[in-house]
Amino acid sequence: MATPVIIETRGLTKRFGDVQAVAGVDFDVHEGELFGFLGPNGAGKTTTINILTGLARPDSGEILISGINCAKNPKAAQHLLGIVPDESNLYPELTGFENLCFCAALYGMRKTERQTRARELLDKFGLADAADRRFSGYSRGMKRKLTIAAGIIHNPPILFLDEPTTGIDVVSARQIRQLIKDLHRAGTTIFITTHYIEEAERLCDRIAFIVRGRIVQTDTVANLMQPVRGIHSMLISVSNSGANLCGELAAAFPAHNFYSVSSEQIRVESAEPVSVGPIVRFMEDKGVEVSEARKLQPSLEDVFVRITGVEADAMRKEKEKQGGGV
Repeated sequence: MATPVIIETRGLTKRFGDVQAVAGVDFDVHEGELFGFLGPNGAGKTTTINILTGLARPDSGEILISGINCAKNPKAAQHLLGIVPDESNLYPELTGFENLCFCAALYGMRKTERQTRARELLDKFGLADAADRRFSGYSRGMKRKLTIAAGIIHNPPILFLDEPTTGIDVVSARQIRQLIKDLHRAGTTIFITTHYIEEAERLCDRIAFIVRGRIVQTDTVANLMQPVRGIHSMLISVSNSGANLCGELAAAFPAHNFYSVSSEQIRVESAEPVSVGPIVRFMEDKGVEVSEARKLQPSLEDVFVRITGVEADAMRKEKEKQGGGV
């Protein structure tokens, strides 16, 4: 039996001058679900989350959160929400403990209650030793963890996370993903935006692909993966601009599809198992050196590229540019 819908949007639009940031977005999020918004930077993810959390007003459309009409009154459901923006909104001059206590006070929590809750979260997030240090002295990963702790200080039933692991080190990213899993397991409804395909695949129950302000597909990870499960893939690393051979390879091996991933890599796809020996011999006869050939498992990345036309490689470059790790 399906759980009740806790977030519902219909026809959300938002324009900034000549830019249509959100273009008729529709989706439902069920109670207790971990729902992902996956798309490249500039796709409309942050604008959508800002509309849902009352930080921006839509030009048109409907929003219901736990039955509350938030299009008419954007602040009406805020007591139900935990909000973790993509950039920290905490105070650099306050300590970690003071920041959490201040956020708790904004939700009307009593002094004893907010201090107890702050200590509990600092311990849970591995920040107890840094509780009395100023926030400005925290590492990027520590800042991200404290920002999430501030977002859940009041035990909200719904948590919005905007790009939670962008720009932080690999260890902190793993810790944050585990914290997200723990919150989800405890029954929190979580709405997460990300451009990290691997992260969405690991965490989410359902995913919406969003590109240029429009949702192009929404489904469970299992259903999204179904079209690529029967595909056999191989990645071949080459030298001497061997990637230019894709046309000749396709003619010589018509049962396979060949794609140039970069000047040094070719991807092979087929409905039948790929026999790499003949392909390598063909390339070597053309004077191309093959340094590696490895089998690839089907991934959500393949699905994303097929459905949206957006190359996952471009999204990986965004991640590298921002110094993040998944």
